[in-house]
This record gives sequence, C-alpha cells and structure tokens, in this order.
Amino acid sequence: MRVLVVDDDPEIQSFLRRGLVFEGYTVNLAADGKQALAAARDFPPDVVVLDILMPEIDGFEVCRRLRQVSDVPILMLTAKDTVPDKIAGLDSGADDYLVKPFAFDELLARIRALLRRRQPGGGYVLQLGDLIVDTASREVRRGGQLIELTAKEFELLELFMRNQRQVLTREVIYEKVWGYDFGGESNIIEVYVRYLRSKLESDHRPKLIHTVRGAGYVLKE
Repeated sequence: MRVLVVDDDPEIQSFLRRGLVFEGYTVNLAADGKQALAAARDFPPDVVVLDILMPEIDGFEVCRRLRQVSDVPILMLTAKDTVPDKIAGLDSGADDYLVKPFAFDELLARIRALLRRRQPGGGYVLQLGDLIVDTASREVRRGGQLIELTAKEFELLELFMRNQRQVLTREVIYEKVWGYDFGGESNIIEVYVRYLRSKLESDHRPKLIHTVRGAGYVLKE
C-alpha cells in the first residue's frame, strides 16, 4: 500500500516515513500543495495523510482538487483543532481528521480503517422510493436526477440507506461515519443532515430524513 504524506515539517515527514515504512507501507513525501498534487498524479496513492497549513496551496484546496479526480481516502493531520476547522476539512472532501500531537498507533489504526473501507467487496444498489444509491459507483439519484454529494455526505446517506426505517442515535452516527467524537456540544451531525436534506428534498420533493426528537434520525418515506 502506498501512502502519500504531505507536510512541510521535515521532522514530521521523517517520523511518519520511518514509522510507516517499518509497518510495510511504501511512502512518498510532499512538502507543499503543488508537490502533493504532482505526486498524487504521477504515483497514485492508496491513502493520503495531509497537513492543512502549508505554503503555495493549503491542505483544504489540495483536498478539494484531489476529490475532483479521485476517491482516494484522505486523512487530515493538523494542529487546527476547533470544530469549524474539522467541519471545513471534512467539507473539502477529507475522510478523517487527526489533531497534532497524535499517537502514531492511532494514526496507523485510522489508516487501516480507511483502507478497509476501500477494499473491493462488490457494490450494492440501495433504494428507498425514488432514491437510488449505488455504493460501487457512489452515484445517488432521486427521480432519475443525479445528485452530487461530498464523500462524507455519501457515507452518512449510505448509513441511513442501510438502516432504513430504523432510528439512528447521534452516538451510532458518530461511530459509523466519523469514527470519533467531536464533543458533546458539536452540531456536525445536524449540519450534515441539513446538507443532505437540501440536496435530496429540493424542488418540493417528499421528505425522507426525519428527526426523532430526543432519539436521533430515521430515513423513511
């Protein structure tokens, strides 16, 4: 498995390269956004570990550009630890977010989790009414119309589609979609549910995602 590490700190580059090579990964390094995009093009990675604060092109923009051409798993690794920063990172297309300083074992676990999600195992077509989700092509259609979703929006919708008519608590959604806790005061789930509703329920289409007060959310006609 090839890991692209993007960070402008030589010490972090060296630390991650040594540790990842020891674990059996092939590691490419990039010190800024331009190098990262070139490396991703010339040597397509299986996972990207991406810093945010970098010269030339920052990590948010690198992530957005990668998402335009690839579904490679992206783990943002950064000292920016506020909830708005995390939301911005996920909105730009990242799959996970780890704050510095970090434990190397946790980084490894998150990389393994991202790679497991990407392992080929055959896709499924999930349907509820006129909403169709193809997990292989990651295409979403409602009433035959293609709906563009970010990576994290798709994961959240897929979770709902695989658990139709079941109430999902906030804790379950955190665990299954984000894999870690933003803290009790975070409204990230509400934010992403609002994103999905705006895309799935536009043009006066019937509501699909329902709030169950005091419990969570449920997807049903």
